[in-house]
Amino acid sequence: MAEGFAAALAQAGRETQGLLRERLSGHDLPVARAMEHAVAGGKGLRGFLVLEGARLHGVTRAAALLPAAGIEALHAYSLVHDDLPAMDDDDLRRGRPTVHVAWDEATAILAGDALQTLAFELCADPDVGPHRADLCLSLARAAGIAGMVGGQARDIMAETAAMPLDIDQITVLQQGKTGALIRWSAEAGAVMAGADPRPLGRYAAALGLAFQIADDILDVEGDAAKLGKAVRKDAGAGKATFVSLLGLDAAKSRAAELVDGACDALSPYGAEAATLRDAARFVIARDN
Repeated sequence: MAEGFAAALAQAGRETQGLLRERLSGHDLPVARAMEHAVAGGKGLRGFLVLEGARLHGVTRAAALLPAAGIEALHAYSLVHDDLPAMDDDDLRRGRPTVHVAWDEATAILAGDALQTLAFELCADPDVGPHRADLCLSLARAAGIAGMVGGQARDIMAETAAMPLDIDQITVLQQGKTGALIRWSAEAGAVMAGADPRPLGRYAAALGLAFQIADDILDVEGDAAKLGKAVRKDAGAGKATFVSLLGLDAAKSRAAELVDGACDALSPYGAEAATLRDAARFVIARDN
């Protein structure tokens, strides 16, 4: 991992988690502790993308930190609900017990609900600036039926479908389930500045798909101890993935091509986007 990117990613994680802990510290309820548990750890890639996109467009760090923490809260909500017995039924997340295991299912549902609403509270904060309504609208679309939730619904439907998904169908599924929030994160800084988000959108579209292919590869080759979650679940469930459809070597090649495309999309920003290019390379080189 490039040194500058590693430092920026770690700093983004510290700042976003710090803000989230601060917002939750005044609530003496088990659900607040469950929310803190849910947002702790993780790579913090989405918050990092918000902060980097904002830096490229001259948005202050203080303003950008609000949606950066917001997208981490929303991502954590999606994981809490995804881990529930009615969904993926996972006991481990980020190397620790999942929220419904550490507390109970009702607390996990409420913690996820509250993390989602906290995300919009942070994005709608007046300190975000004059384009906060656009930011909230785009987040609602990215997180809802046209984005993440729609992708998750397609994934659930695929588990009982008569025929496994083909490569085009999996691509559409993952563009919603994983890609929509990554794209929102990358574009947020441009939206805050009232600038054209399309170059960062192209970058994020390639990045998000490469990220999911890398996840599929890690499910086959990864170490559960490093990943902090179970591996080889997709194959055990007979689930169609990029690896099962393309083969391991072709999936790795496709991910590398997507990273090259992501880096090319950053050409309008020149050397200023070096850290984002490193982020794209990290996506397929990571081991967790």
